[in-house]
Amino acid sequence: MPVKSHHFSVSMKGQTHVENITDEIQCAITTSGMQSGIVTIFIKHTTASVLIIEDEPGIRADTQTIWNRLIPADPSWQHNVRNHGEDNGHSHLRGQLQGQSITVPFIQSALTLGTWQQLVILDFDTRSRTRDVLVQIIGE
Repeated sequence: MPVKSHHFSVSMKGQTHVENITDEIQCAITTSGMQSGIVTIFIKHTTASVLIIEDEPGIRADTQTIWNRLIPADPSWQHNVRNHGEDNGHSHLRGQLQGQSITVPFIQSALTLGTWQQLVILDFDTRSRTRDVLVQIIGE
């Protein structure tokens, strides 16, 4: 089965910033020329994640709230203590739980997402940065 790769970068603001990448992923599938298969989206960072959400302002706000409650910023995280000047121990822990990749099937060159499902990047870090994303499309 053929494999095609696509890379892109996204400027993120940190602080649980959400960026919708659904159109970018759909475009990668369309230009691949493949009709059916799977697409894996992988973010090449330990303080960011890829996930599926209903992308609307309320869920974006609730997503920030739940992560702040589950794993709050805390200067006593050992990552911060051992790496003087670091303040993003909570960002790494959040990334570990949410994960750096997701796989979605596609049929007739279209993502098989549900009506309200959207692919997003969630940036847990404490500062703005550029995030690198690898898209691998496997299919026929």
